[in-house]
Amino acid sequence: MFKKLFGIKDTETKPTEEVVFAPLSGKVTELTEVPDPTFSQKMMGDGLAIIPTEGEVVSPVDGEIIQFFHTKHAIGIRSATGAEILIHVGLETVSMNGEGFEGHVSEGDKVKAGDRLISFDLNLINAKAASTITPIVITNGEVVENLDKKLTDNAIKGQTELFHLKVKS
Repeated sequence: MFKKLFGIKDTETKPTEEVVFAPLSGKVTELTEVPDPTFSQKMMGDGLAIIPTEGEVVSPVDGEIIQFFHTKHAIGIRSATGAEILIHVGLETVSMNGEGFEGHVSEGDKVKAGDRLISFDLNLINAKAASTITPIVITNGEVVENLDKKLTDNAIKGQTELFHLKVKS
């Protein structure tokens, strides 16, 4: 009765389109340029990669943290549209066992675009891992109808548009 009286709908409608902002500052490149076949051959999904110029990852969207690896090198976020975004800092960084990484969120946390997720030591990753290149991948591509990618040499975390995505309705 209250729902009818106050015009509240039974089903909350979620958006079908959204902008995904750059989670790191740096040079944006195609996923095919990532020197790791898991990413370059899009085995985990489509997306882009960023060669970071500083050691901070922010949320690219409003959403929820659905996975945060114990080594703090990778994080998964479900956006308002339902797209699941994996941010994987560097290549072969899992072997660092969390050294040089600091997490600022936990699984289940609700985040807004621009919220700080991870801090990391860029110099340490340069010294100990295969690469600092950071893939940003839509892991549930089957829900995506259109992914419009934006390349730039100078992305600013939390401000520069990385993708415009539309999910199937």
